[in-house]
Amino acid sequence: MDPITILIFTIVYLGMILGGLPGLALDRTGVALVGAIVLVALGRVDVSQAWAAVDPSTMMLLFGLMVVSAQFRLSGSYARVTRALAGVHLGAPLFLGVVMAVAGGLSALLANDIVCLAMAPVLAEVCAARRYDPVPHLLGLACAANIGSAATLIGNPQNMLIGQVLNLSFSAYLFRVLPVVIIGMAAAWGVIAFIYRRRWRKEITVPEVAHPTFDFWETAKGAVVLGVLVLGFLSGVGGREVWAMAGAGFLLMSRRMASRDMLALVDWQLLLLFAGLFVVNHALSLSGATGQAMGWFAALGIDITQGGPLFLLVAVLSNLVSNVPAVMLLLPGVHDPQSGMLLALSSTLAGNLVVVGSIANIIVLDQAARQHIRISWKQHAAVGIPVTIASLLIAWVGVGMV
Repeated sequence: MDPITILIFTIVYLGMILGGLPGLALDRTGVALVGAIVLVALGRVDVSQAWAAVDPSTMMLLFGLMVVSAQFRLSGSYARVTRALAGVHLGAPLFLGVVMAVAGGLSALLANDIVCLAMAPVLAEVCAARRYDPVPHLLGLACAANIGSAATLIGNPQNMLIGQVLNLSFSAYLFRVLPVVIIGMAAAWGVIAFIYRRRWRKEITVPEVAHPTFDFWETAKGAVVLGVLVLGFLSGVGGREVWAMAGAGFLLMSRRMASRDMLALVDWQLLLLFAGLFVVNHALSLSGATGQAMGWFAALGIDITQGGPLFLLVAVLSNLVSNVPAVMLLLPGVHDPQSGMLLALSSTLAGNLVVVGSIANIIVLDQAARQHIRISWKQHAAVGIPVTIASLLIAWVGVGMV
């Protein structure tokens, strides 16, 4: 084993845990990128190996679907859908259920982070207008976005990565996990409804936030492209990354939406995080440390790439280093569809446990703070912990673990 590679790897993943490195203005993306640069500079990975380590199909799929999601955001679709919920005449608990169902459904097909970014401020305004406490509804939005995104191989970045690397069937994965996700969503609603029973009402004023004007034509165009992509994914014909890039290319050729504006909504930070971690993890594999660690666990009679051990390990790691780095670390040892499904479900559902477990959580709390709504980590944990335990248990049973 190469001690230098192991040291750099350790520092990078410490940065994933802390969200950066003490004394430096580096976030997770910066830490991963600098770690990759140092490994190349020291010759632990040469330039050709570094390029080869970055999976192009995953990067293309991520980019393509980010452009599709940008289409819906710029067309005002998310804001329009959320405002339409204001006209649903239901009591607060049922209103929460509708919000969660809509957020979960959107997150299954579009990036859950973008769904939260676009829906959170509008949902806060709707709650204020209806004199509902926005906190349970915003927490429900985050939980639903995470759980709903587990339903497909395009709902979140880690699922995209798993689906591409293991070449999982889009339709087989969807039909296998959809019942688990639906039951998990119902359980999450039940947890929040129970915790906030008799505490639904609250007088609150929130500042108005500017949202894109709703454009029916651009929304319809985005919906048609998304529908074609999903049909293409379900058919299994061609690579998902090719479908996504074709859809993105079509949407970028617009007479009304500037490509500059659409590309500005692409999460370049996430793409760079992926690239950096691809290189860092590949360097660790070349050093022999990954194989030796697997051997240690095997000597103890534990196969961390299969069944229960994998399911539990990724749930823990996802709340230490966040779900994308956790999946990228464990994925090289996973080779069969069943284990890939477990990896996707556990890493996604575990994201609800604590605030830093998922970017969607952070986005919702940040958007709430911008509208003077304070949601503490304790309030999130009071909902997130039981929701995570319930949804993981449902997934454990639902995919045949017991």
